[in-house]
Amino acid sequence: MEEESQRALLIKSAIFTFVLFQCVLAQQQEHLNSSFERSALLALRSSLGLRAKDWPIKLDPCRNWTGVRCNNSRVTAINLSGLRRSRFGILNQQFAVDSLANLTSLVSFNASGFSLPGPIPDWFGQRLKALQVLDLRSSSVTGSIPPSLGGLSTLRYLYLSGNNLTGSISSSLGNLSELLILDLSRNSLTGSLPSGFESLAKLTRLDLSSNYLSGSIPDGLGNLLSLEYLSLSDNSFTSIPGELGNLSRLVELDLSKNALSGSLPVELKRLRRLRRMDIGVNVLEGPFPDSIFMSLGLNKNATFAVFNLSNNRFYGALNLSYAGKFSSVDFSGNYFQGKVVDAGQSSATLDRNCLQLVRNQRSADDCRQFYTDRGLLFDNFGDPEQNQVAEHNSKTKKRWIYIVGGLVGGIGFIALLVLVMVLLLRMCDKGTATQRTANVGSVPEGDNVSLPKDLANLTGVGEIFTYEQMLHFTGDFSEANLIKHGHSGDLFRGLMEGGIPVVIKRVDLRSFKKESYMMELEFFSKVSHTRLVPLLGHCLEHESEKLLVYKSMPNGDLANSLHSFISEDGSSQSLDWITRLKIAIGAAEGLSYLHHECNPPLVHRDIQASSILLDDKFEVRLGSLSEVHAQGDSHQNVLTRFLRKPQCNTFFSVSCAESLNKALLVCSSSASCAYDAYCFGKVLLELVTGKVGISKFDDATTREWLELTLPYISIYDKELVTKIVDPSLIIDEDLLEEVWAVAIVARSCLNSKPSKRPAMKHILKALENPLKVVREESSSSARLRTTSSNRSWSAAIFGSWRHSSSESATIPGQTGTGGLKQPVRENSHGSGGQEYSSSNKRLSSEIFPEPIEMQDLERQDEH
Repeated sequence: MEEESQRALLIKSAIFTFVLFQCVLAQQQEHLNSSFERSALLALRSSLGLRAKDWPIKLDPCRNWTGVRCNNSRVTAINLSGLRRSRFGILNQQFAVDSLANLTSLVSFNASGFSLPGPIPDWFGQRLKALQVLDLRSSSVTGSIPPSLGGLSTLRYLYLSGNNLTGSISSSLGNLSELLILDLSRNSLTGSLPSGFESLAKLTRLDLSSNYLSGSIPDGLGNLLSLEYLSLSDNSFTSIPGELGNLSRLVELDLSKNALSGSLPVELKRLRRLRRMDIGVNVLEGPFPDSIFMSLGLNKNATFAVFNLSNNRFYGALNLSYAGKFSSVDFSGNYFQGKVVDAGQSSATLDRNCLQLVRNQRSADDCRQFYTDRGLLFDNFGDPEQNQVAEHNSKTKKRWIYIVGGLVGGIGFIALLVLVMVLLLRMCDKGTATQRTANVGSVPEGDNVSLPKDLANLTGVGEIFTYEQMLHFTGDFSEANLIKHGHSGDLFRGLMEGGIPVVIKRVDLRSFKKESYMMELEFFSKVSHTRLVPLLGHCLEHESEKLLVYKSMPNGDLANSLHSFISEDGSSQSLDWITRLKIAIGAAEGLSYLHHECNPPLVHRDIQASSILLDDKFEVRLGSLSEVHAQGDSHQNVLTRFLRKPQCNTFFSVSCAESLNKALLVCSSSASCAYDAYCFGKVLLELVTGKVGISKFDDATTREWLELTLPYISIYDKELVTKIVDPSLIIDEDLLEEVWAVAIVARSCLNSKPSKRPAMKHILKALENPLKVVREESSSSARLRTTSSNRSWSAAIFGSWRHSSSESATIPGQTGTGGLKQPVRENSHGSGGQEYSSSNKRLSSEIFPEPIEMQDLERQDEH
C-alpha cells in the first residue's frame, strides 16, 4: 500500500511540475503589443479571406494564429502555406496583401502553394526592407518581376517558381548581394540573362529552368564561385561559356533541352565536385573531350556521379575506360563510331549511335550521311567491302545527278521563257489584282475597309492586313494591350474597324525563328475545324516583325477561367461541373480531329490549360498551334508531304518547305498522339481537382503530386475520389458519378506506358457518356460498379482500342467541321446514355477501355 501511495504521489508531483512548466512557458511566449500591426494582420486576414479557425480574431496572433511568428512583440514571419480560405476567400482570390507594408519587421513571407493570382506589388522592394525570405512558389502569380525587388538588400532566399511570370528578368536582381538561393523556374520568362547576375557572390543555387530564355549563357556566371546547383534546362540558350569551369563548388549542372551548339568546353574538366551533369537534347557537336571525364573521375564521389550527354551530335571514337567510375553515363542518340571494349559490362547507355557490335544503333545510311556531310570518314560498322560499295554508289549517284541536272536545267530554261511571255500578257490583270489587294490590305482615306461580317467562317490564312493597320488595331503595340509574352510570339489585344476585338501575335524575328509563324500559317492553310482558334488574317510585310490575327476569345483560357470566371452579377467564381465537362468534351473533339481525321495524324504537342481557349459560351477553341507536328516526327517528309498537297497555297511553297525541314530536324520525341493523351489527362485532373498548373509542367513536383493523387481514383470505389475533388464544386450524387468517371479517364490517360493509353476517339466517347464508364448495363437497369464485380472489364476491351473495328472507324458525333457539341444529359443533374450504336446493351467497357495494369494493381491493393 505504501508503495502504491508513493507511486501515486510521484505521478501527481510530475503532473504538477509539467503544468507549472507550461504556465511559465506560456508567460514567456510572445504577445503582440502593437495595435498597428494587429490591425495590419486583421486587414490581411480579411483581404485573403482566411478562415477564422486558422486566424481566430479574438486570440493573440503571436500565440494562436497558424503561421504567424513574432519576436520582441513584433511580427517577423507569416506562413500562408497550407492554409485554406473561407468560401468568400475562394470566390475572391487575388494578390491582396497591401497590409504587409505595415509590418516593417517582417523577415519571412511564405505563400508557397497558396493561390495569389495577380502581379507582385511594386512596393515589396520598397517597404519590406527587413525581408530575408520571399517564397511564392506555385502561387498563381502573374505579370513581370518588379525591378524594385532589387532593393531588398537583406534578402537571402527568393522562390518564384511554378507561376505565370512573364517578361524579362530585371538586372536589378543583381543587387541582391546577400542572396543564397534564386529560383525562377517553371514560368514564362523571356529574353536573355542580365549581366548583373555575376555580382551575386554568395549565391549557392540558381534555377531558371523551364522558361523561354534565349541567347548565350553569360560568361559572368563563372564568377559565382559559391554556386553549388545550376539549372538552365528547358530554355533556348545557344552556347556554353568555358568560364563555367571556374565554378569549383558546383555539384549539379543541368543545361538540357536547350539549343546549345558548338563543342563542349574542355574547361568543364575543372568541376571536380560535380555529381550530376545533364547536357542532353541539344545540338552540341564534335569529338567528345575525354579529358573532361578523366578529370572528373578523380573526384572521390565519382562512383555516385550521373552524366547525360544523350541526343546531341557528338561523333568519333568513344573511350569507355573511365565510364566504370561513374554511376551512369548516357551517350545515346549521338554519332559515335568504332569498337567499344566491354560495352556490355559498362554502366554507359550507347543506344542510337554508329558503334560496332553494339545493339540498337542507327542505320548505316543515317550514319554515313552524317559523316559525309561533315567531310569525315565513316567506318561503316567495320565492313570495308561495304565502304567500297558505298563509295562506288556515291560516285554513280553524283554522275546521274549531273546528267539529270543538265536535263532539268534545259527544261527549266524553256519553261522560264514561256512564263515570261505569260506574265507579259497578264500585266493588265496583275494591275487589277494589285489594286484589289490594296483595297483589302489598307485603309483608304475616303471609305472604310469592308471586312467579313461573319468572322467565324474565315478559313485558311485569312485576310492580308498592312502593318499600319496592325499599329492602329493595337495602339502602336502599347504595353496596355499586351496580354503576355508567349513562347512563339507576344500576344496583344486589338480592336479592328467596327469595334471587333481580336488577338494579334507579334513575332519578332530577332527573338524568334521564322518557323514559329511559317509552320502555323502553313497549318491553317490546310486544316480547318470549329475546335481550332480562328485565324482571321496576317501581315508579313514588315521585315523583322510578322503578325498573325486571331479571333478574340472573351473568356480567355482555361487556366485563368477555372477559378476566376466573372458571372453576370460581376462576382468571381469557379466554373461549375457542367461547364467543366463541356470544356473537356470540346477539347477532346479538337484533339480527336487532329489525331484521327488528319492524314497523317497531327500531334498538338502543347496541350495544357492555357492552350484551351474559351469563347463567350465556353465553347472550346484549341490555341498554341505553332508546335503542331505530324506523328512520328523523325520522318521529316511526312508533315511536308501533308502540307504540300496540290491545294496548298503557292504563297508558302518555297520558304515554308525549308522552314518545315529545319523545324522537323529539331522537334522532340513528344510528337506522338500518346503524348497528347498524357497531357490531356493532366488537364482532366485540373478540371476534377481544381489544381491549376498541373498540365503546364512535368517536373518532379508535378510527378510527386500525381503520385499522391492517382491512388484516390479507383473504378471500384466512388467515395475515394471525393478526397481530391475541387472543394469549390457543388455537386450532387449524379454529378459525383460524372466526376468519378472523368477522373478514371484521366488516370488511364496518365499510364506510364504510351502504348497503354487510350486513343483520343475513345476518350471523347467516354466523356460524352461518362456514366457508362462507371456503370454496367443490364437489360433492366444500370448499376454502379462494386468490388464484387468479377468481370475483367479492362481485359475484355483492352484489345478493342488497340485494334481497328468498323465501329471505331469514326468518331461519334464528330462532323469534321460541323457544329459544336454539348454534353449529352438525361436531366439537369446527370449525363444521359445516348447511344451511337445499334446495340442498346453495350457494356461500359465498349465506351471506354481501361489499361489492364490499372485493374490488376487495384486488385492487388484489395488483397
